Amino acid sequence: MTELTVNGQARNVDADADTPLLWVLREDLNLPGTKFGCGAGLCGACTVHLDGEAVRSCQVPLSEVGARKVATIESLGSEEGGLSPVQAAWIAEQVPQCGYCQSGMIMATSALLKANPHPTKAEIRAAITNICRCGTYPRIVAAIASLTGGRG
Repeated sequence: MTELTVNGQARNVDADADTPLLWVLREDLNLPGTKFGCGAGLCGACTVHLDGEAVRSCQVPLSEVGARKVATIESLGSEEGGLSPVQAAWIAEQVPQCGYCQSGMIMATSALLKANPHPTKAEIRAAITNICRCGTYPRIVAAIASLTGGRG
């Protein structure tokens, strides 16, 4: 049995140490917001926060989590069910099309803005390496820029 802190709660899971965090979250903890995309850490659909840092959960074995805090898309927003600023910007800029990559994009963006509250558009493009197969990159950049004052 392994104890994890996920979305602010202590959770126990019975999984092999080499099980990717992605599958622990989805299968053992019933947190389906984190998506499986490529399984190789390239697309970012599985992005979560590990102690506030954006990580590709398909590449993090359970054994590497330890005492670090895990945050998933389910942790964003308010306790009353309100949206986080990033989620609200996503809606305002009509970012999602199919929506599949969006939880990973939102988690990557949330980590970026915590580390750099006022990134330039070039810094946004460099930091957000997630893949959107629908190609909504201009709207993604616009949504992030709307939260940061839209610096060049």
